[in-house]
Amino acid sequence: MRHTLPLIAAAATALLMPMLMPVALHAQSYPNKPIRLIVPFPPGGGVDFVGRVVGQELGKRLGQQVAVDNRAGANGIVGLQALMAAAPDGYTIAAVSAGPLACNPHLYSKLPYDTLRDFTPIANMINFPLMLVAHPSLPVKNVKELIALAKAKPGEITYSHPGVGNTGHIAGELLNAVGKVHTAGIPYKGTAPSVIAVLSGEAHLTYSSIPTALPYIRAGRLRALGVGNAKRMPSLPEFPTVAEAGLPGYEAYAWGGMLGPAKMPNDIVQRLSRDIVASINTKDVTDRMLNEGTVPTPSTPEEFTAYITSELKKWGDVIRSAKIKIE
Repeated sequence: MRHTLPLIAAAATALLMPMLMPVALHAQSYPNKPIRLIVPFPPGGGVDFVGRVVGQELGKRLGQQVAVDNRAGANGIVGLQALMAAAPDGYTIAAVSAGPLACNPHLYSKLPYDTLRDFTPIANMINFPLMLVAHPSLPVKNVKELIALAKAKPGEITYSHPGVGNTGHIAGELLNAVGKVHTAGIPYKGTAPSVIAVLSGEAHLTYSSIPTALPYIRAGRLRALGVGNAKRMPSLPEFPTVAEAGLPGYEAYAWGGMLGPAKMPNDIVQRLSRDIVASINTKDVTDRMLNEGTVPTPSTPEEFTAYITSELKKWGDVIRSAKIKIE
């Protein structure tokens, strides 16, 4: 019996080796060809910016080109469908924002994907805080005064936004919910028209990206009431958050993170996550993000999964309360 045990162990090892070898070889050989990075928005936007900046640094660390593939359409749905159709081998990933992942599931009655089932979270990357700005003619100097005025004149204060279901739209409805007021949203066809509406006095307020609003704030054409981030911006410490300026508990920002298709091998997910986090933490990438009025938020896959789950609940509550739907 003593002599047969080594023989049994050797036989078991021989049987297991063919099963273990592909995993080991897979981990050692990845990546051995270029990686496609899907961005479900047109070139030039915030997610496209972070995808290209991080993708370039990531490519250096992986020793392979990371090629951006813009697949815009239907609030990010087109790009996410392309990601779902890709093989889960680590050679197709996507830079995606809060809208398609956390808002779309509550905006559309029929959606071709399930955020938590059909994708593999790899790493969070960045926050895009929204700046609440007002036309100078509106007689308020801070958020506390805005809430008081909105309560005194329900429905009379208007805010412009880039379209139904857009982050700027939902940010306005979140202020209504947290502040227990009613400001009226007016949809426009895009970010630029919604900002122009406030500059011209057509609307009283808007929730804008910081790079878009800042030149007009500096010129005195818009009044900054607060930033939607949890903390003051490191690059713009003079602007208070909306929460500290009069509305505790308020946070409104977009974010961007990296995903893969469902069922990606864990070793590849961990490798990508480590290199993405290291890419974001390089001084050059961090400085570029901060200079654009954004906040780096690198995370592990597990942290990103938990964050997406919490965001789904947060924005779902706001969307249901405001009865926003896209058919």
